[in-house]
Order: sequence, then structure tokens, then C-alpha cells
Amino acid sequence: MKVLVTGGSGFLGLEICRRLGARGDIVSSLNRRPSTALERLGVRQHLGDLADSAAVSRAVAGCDAVVHNAALAGVSGPPGPYWTTNVTGTRQVIEHCRAHGVRTLLYTSTASVVFRPGGLEGVTEHLPPAPCHLAAYPATKARAEALVLAAHGPELATVSLRPHIIWGPGDPHFAPALARTVRAGLLPMPGDGGNLVDTTHVRTAAHAHLLALDRLRQSPGTAGGRAYFIGQDDPRPLREITRHFLRAAGIDARWCAVPPRLATAAAAAGETLLRAARSSRTHSLSRFLVAELLHPHHFDLTAARRDLGFEPPIGFDAGIAELTRPAPNDSKEKPCPTPAPPSVPS
Repeated sequence: MKVLVTGGSGFLGLEICRRLGARGDIVSSLNRRPSTALERLGVRQHLGDLADSAAVSRAVAGCDAVVHNAALAGVSGPPGPYWTTNVTGTRQVIEHCRAHGVRTLLYTSTASVVFRPGGLEGVTEHLPPAPCHLAAYPATKARAEALVLAAHGPELATVSLRPHIIWGPGDPHFAPALARTVRAGLLPMPGDGGNLVDTTHVRTAAHAHLLALDRLRQSPGTAGGRAYFIGQDDPRPLREITRHFLRAAGIDARWCAVPPRLATAAAAAGETLLRAARSSRTHSLSRFLVAELLHPHHFDLTAARRDLGFEPPIGFDAGIAELTRPAPNDSKEKPCPTPAPPSVPS
């Protein structure tokens, strides 16, 4: 089938395009800049922004299905740019799917749409989106997801997937942000890192997208109009996860616990300063970031298993083994530096 992937040049988008092409689908992408990786895969590239209605229309025309993966991600920043890309852009994708007779729309959401301070432990999709979000990113993703699910009907079948902390070879987000945070062999982080967190290998996330796409086309009544959590189903202490990611990058760092109240106060002060400066930075210290680093967040994947036939194609340990290389061993105790939790998209 002919499939458009919005944001096909991104980390997850590229893996989805690769897998679709490998099984024989005709793949195109809507991305803002030319991608040599997509060119090598033979993916047709439509250059444009989600805010450009004409560009979206040209990209959607002639497709059988759309995987709407593009988004503005971040942990801080004003709501305007997030609303334009994540909400207005999604509304335009839906409108042009209908206008061009596309029958299948798969949306890449995020588990952060339901995140609440205090954390989430083994929650199911019955938990509604949070009534109040700590940042514009989860707030606008929740609104966009609601638009997609409300659009489900006989002429356009829709479904939403909620992966969480996507990582793997070539990860441009989580692991590099952690590496930038390390100072003198120490990783300053709020809390003790004992909170359990589930993650999603990029191959797991892409695999789930293909399963959902096929199920939606074959049996829209099964999964249509629903959202599904996706992950490794292997919650680990955040302290362990960060250690694995850093060692895979050749960095051996010791966790340096920052008092939660201090981290939260610093984040609140930082947000106030950025608002006063009218900063548009999307990856600054924020209360949303601190809350996600402090609290547990893992999910019940029963619905995805039942309705989509989902199972992670690669385990957490196997994924880490792919990344890991020998790292220097430095066991000397050092005093904690001034805390600065990492800025990573959720």
C-alpha cells in the first residue's frame, strides 16, 4: 500500500519508513528538510511544514494510509509553537485525509498525555488524559490525540499509539542529553533514581506501528478509535537505565542525588525566568521534566497484546547489548556538583 509517514526523517519515523519499505509498501515522507537517509531508502520526500496546508495536501494525496508521526517535542517552552505543530498540524492531517479519501490514519502519541505528578504504576488506557499538564508538549499531544480518536468513523479509521522514552542505535535525544549532563564523572539527578520506568526501543515502537496499521486496515472495528500504550514491558529503576545508556556511550558516571524540593524549586524559577525573557527553548529545566525524573511511570500493555498482537521484538537487555562498549572504570568518590537535571524529551 501507499503510506505517508509525517516526520519520516526523525528517529522513529526513519525506522518506520525502513520497515514499511522492507516489506514492499510504497513509502513517502513529509519532512521539513531533505534527508539523505530517506533518499538511500528510496522514500519519496515531500518538503514542507505541518502548518502549511498546501504541503500537507500534496503529501497526503494518493495515499492509502498515513502514519502521523511528526511533532514538536520538548519539556519546556511557550505553548504557541507546540499548538501550531501538534494541534493545528494534526487537524490539517485529518482534514486532508478526509479530502483525499485516505481510509487509515495512525497517530504517534506519547504516554506523557496521562502523566500526573506522583507517577503512574501499571495503569491501563482507561486512565483519562491528565486534567492539567505541566508542560505544553503533553498538553498539545493530548489535544491532538483526542482529535484523531474523535475522527474515527466508517470513512476514516484511526488509532493512537503511546510509546514512552524511545531509544536505540542512533538515539538523538535521551542518551545524548544524559551525556551532556555529566560533570566530573557525576550525574546530578533529582531523587535517588529508584523510581521504576518503562522505555521503548525504537524497533519495538516501529514494530507496534506496523501492527497497528495492519490491524486498522484489516479490522477497523477492533482497534479503531482507541489509544494503546507501547513499551518494553520491563520497568527498571531510572538509576539503572541511565547507567546503561551512559556506559553505552563510554561514560562511567555516579548518580548524584539532588533533593526533590530543590530540583522542583530550581525548575519553577527557571520557567519564570524563561517566560520573562520570552524564550522559545524547548529543552530547558522544567517542572514537567523534574516530575518525570522523580516518579514512576510504567503501563499495562494487555490491550495492545490483545487487540494488536503486540510483543516487544527486542528485550531491554538485548537492546543495551547492541549499544554497549567497554567504558572507563572510575570508582573514585567525588563531591556532588551544582545540580542540573538533563533536558530530554519525554
